[in-house]
Amino acid sequence: MAEDTNSFDISEAETQAGAEIPIDGGASEGSLEIGPYRLLQQIGEGGMGEVWLAEQDKPRRRVALKVIRPGMDTRQVIARFEAERQALALMDHPCIAKVFDAGETQRGRPYFVMEYVKGDSITEYCDKNRLSTEERLKLLIDVCDGVEHAHHKAVIHRDLKPSNILVTIQKDRPVPKIIDFGVAKATHQNLTERTLHTQLGQLIGTLEYMSPEQAELTGVDVDTRTDVYSLGVILYQLLAGSLPFESKVLRTAGWDEMRRIIREQDPVRPSTRVSSAGETASAVARSRRAEPSSLVRELRGDLDWIVMKALEKDRTRRYGSPNELAADLARHLKHEPISARPASTAYRAGRFIRRHRVGVAVAALVALLVVTFATATAFQARRIALERDRANQQAAVATQVSDFLIELFETSDPEESQGENVTAREILDRGAERIEQELTDQPEVQARLMSSIGSVYQAVGLFDDSERLLRRAIELQREHLGPEHPDTLESM
Repeated sequence: MAEDTNSFDISEAETQAGAEIPIDGGASEGSLEIGPYRLLQQIGEGGMGEVWLAEQDKPRRRVALKVIRPGMDTRQVIARFEAERQALALMDHPCIAKVFDAGETQRGRPYFVMEYVKGDSITEYCDKNRLSTEERLKLLIDVCDGVEHAHHKAVIHRDLKPSNILVTIQKDRPVPKIIDFGVAKATHQNLTERTLHTQLGQLIGTLEYMSPEQAELTGVDVDTRTDVYSLGVILYQLLAGSLPFESKVLRTAGWDEMRRIIREQDPVRPSTRVSSAGETASAVARSRRAEPSSLVRELRGDLDWIVMKALEKDRTRRYGSPNELAADLARHLKHEPISARPASTAYRAGRFIRRHRVGVAVAALVALLVVTFATATAFQARRIALERDRANQQAAVATQVSDFLIELFETSDPEESQGENVTAREILDRGAERIEQELTDQPEVQARLMSSIGSVYQAVGLFDDSERLLRRAIELQREHLGPEHPDTLESM
């Protein structure tokens, strides 16, 4: 493996000015100053350089001063050191640590002075402050913007990881700062006039955050999408609380197996990692102000798709730039369809509803009221129509009954009976007979007349005839009008 990367962590507690500094021929050159900078404390050390917290009088400020370590001033190391300095000098972005100055010590070792970032790594900051998933995504979107800026300056970082992204507070809001471009690669220009070679068989970057193309060891065909992969690993860690491939697994594997895992093995989805985390899932969820079950639901879906697209082994299937990754994260936060996920009609409809919850709820309520009103109106209209039809039918029945009775009793008129005397019993018997024979196709009229004639039979004391007609009327009314109809109940 190659030497460790040149990252440094300047988040450790600083000491007061005048604190004891080792006088060992190191960065201090046997004194407390390098140029106009007074050294206070060594706060970081990488493969090729030392980082010191220093103080400058004009302007009055504290800075981070990076200088090549004693004995490391070989041509190759100096070339890489100058490349980092030049890469940082090209940048002008609020999420990238600024370079203020550069020079050489009295012994000719180069140094440069940059913005002192007092803060924690992005993962430590998020967990320490219990940032929600949404707050973590917003922070990573800012990081993506900074990395995109570096790419526009034709610089690939190649070693993005949490310790190289520090979070500081500026104007009461967290701001990520990308540091350590020690293994950065220029895509269209030379960062230094000195020759800078990357040896074959040398890993550039950090194992856990290394892209599959970096693990190929050629170093020739690495482009900006290698930083996208590293951002995907950081996103995975921010969401699930663990790495796609744990350090113990990678660092205890053999050389070939380690590279095979990075190049070929797909990690589990973040939601699956949390759901299978067992007892640690509670701690992970708690640091995100959530319950394990709700965190799994939050990650399942869009965020799983986004992370896995950023971690694609085939970089042609990966996000093409940090901006594309940031855009999908922003879409997710706004409940818009993301590009990483196949866009079915149901999915787009669901995103639309979540994005416009109030409007959709109001529209649904209005639609429900309209449907309810229309249904009630239709029901009322139907009820009125039925009542009208029933009234018309009752009127027709009454008319038929009236006509029948008038015609029946006309037979008692001497002119109609040709002088014969007709008794009431005969009139009733003739009527009952005609009702039975002539009105079979009009059961309601038939039942009404039977009930009427039966009542007359009863009134004149002919109870057997009355009962026979009334029972027949009840049968017809039950069959055609129902047992609860007023006519049926009256006959009963």
